[in-house]
Amino acid sequence: MSSNLKATIEKIKSLEAEKKDLQIELETLRKMADAKANTLENEVGVLRNEVKALKILMDPPEPTPK
Repeated sequence: MSSNLKATIEKIKSLEAEKKDLQIELETLRKMADAKANTLENEVGVLRNEVKALKILMDPPEPTPK
């Protein structure tokens, strides 16, 4: 085999290994992003409820006339 062919084969092997590592890293990052999005969604829901409760507390409804 020529040295040029050997170098090409080694380059292909190296790139395939890097591709596999990047795919694993990408999947991990996707899972982390999904978890962060879920956490933020829950936190936003809690904050919305707090805002709603405080608005009710600060502006109670007018009493109904009898």
